Amino acid sequence: MNNIFQTMGGDPRSFNKLNLYKLPSPCFVIDKRALIDNLKVLYNLKSQTGIKILIALKAFSTPYFGPLISEYLDGCCSSGLYETKLAKKYFKGQISTFSPAFKKNDIEEIFNLSDQIIFNSSNQLNEFYDTAIKFNNEIGLRINPLYSEISNEKYNAASINSRLGMHLNNLENIDIKKLNGIHFHTLCEQNFNPLENTWSKIKNDIIPICKKLNWLNLGGGHHITRNDYEIDKLKTFLKKIADETSCQIYIEPGEAVVLDSGILVGEIIDSFKPKNELSPNIAITDISAVSHIPDVIEAPYRPALLNEPEGGCKVILGGPSCLAGDIIGEYNFSSLPKIGDRIAILDQAHYTMVKTSFFNGVNIPSIAIWDSDNDNLEVIKSFSYEDFENKLS
Repeated sequence: MNNIFQTMGGDPRSFNKLNLYKLPSPCFVIDKRALIDNLKVLYNLKSQTGIKILIALKAFSTPYFGPLISEYLDGCCSSGLYETKLAKKYFKGQISTFSPAFKKNDIEEIFNLSDQIIFNSSNQLNEFYDTAIKFNNEIGLRINPLYSEISNEKYNAASINSRLGMHLNNLENIDIKKLNGIHFHTLCEQNFNPLENTWSKIKNDIIPICKKLNWLNLGGGHHITRNDYEIDKLKTFLKKIADETSCQIYIEPGEAVVLDSGILVGEIIDSFKPKNELSPNIAITDISAVSHIPDVIEAPYRPALLNEPEGGCKVILGGPSCLAGDIIGEYNFSSLPKIGDRIAILDQAHYTMVKTSFFNGVNIPSIAIWDSDNDNLEVIKSFSYEDFENKLS
């Protein structure tokens, strides 16, 4: 449990009011009111600055919420054929598609569905430029600013060895006449200052190029809907760079759209104390880190637990799979959890439902929609053995 990444989410919002025993287990629960509150923050931001905001489907792409999200945002950014098709079917507005590398077999369908195509390299730009023009796509190029304040290298898209984007100092090799816009992404769960610092590092190189372009996309990772985000500074900054570049400014948040709007409810299915008195208590849940919340292992990070006390009985929460590392984290409980007790892991809307798997035959959590304003609760998706079987054959 060393080198645990500190995630910035974990505000319980109204989830203390939810009766966890009314739900199937395990189950993702999205609070519609919390999602709307986030969307209102983003809508006000774009209304007051003139920017456009696209939801990053890689973080959250539940079709149920497509119509609602489309009321507030300007469209979607996708990462390939399937996300682009989902965007076209369930969301409204603009579709901007970026991929580290487009496959030839997919490009015509992707380009036909998209409004913007963002290439990752000069090779792909030159190879598929004529096809993109044929489908009337706006064409962009992702650049690597070679500057980031992200400490976890797994999430640093702007390192010198990153596969994402052309190095800023290689742009002289690009025919700018082929481009409508530039895209860069340097943030991860960050406040305003890292964005401003990035711009300070690259603006002298970027502004002359942008004068010949139509738009500039600042990527995602902006934690705009977090309580401590310096949103007034962001508003001033966005207006300033719009003036400096004469470009339409885009951002494409994923986490910020659904931050703290979802939980993952689970049940204790066994609980015991190892013979070694120095070892913490252990509880097995029907929530699997590897199958349901893989970022817990990949980052790694320790997600927040609803109603965790400051002290008490220390318990390691583990999942039901056979992977030795299927550990959610170590938590405080007022007493050793009992079989049948319910728990809730906070801030589980983003990068969870999009990453779930049937590893080890562990079932995928159901999905429920809750409205904290009126306590309305609806389970919109459940999974079965047939889903597991059909995935493999």
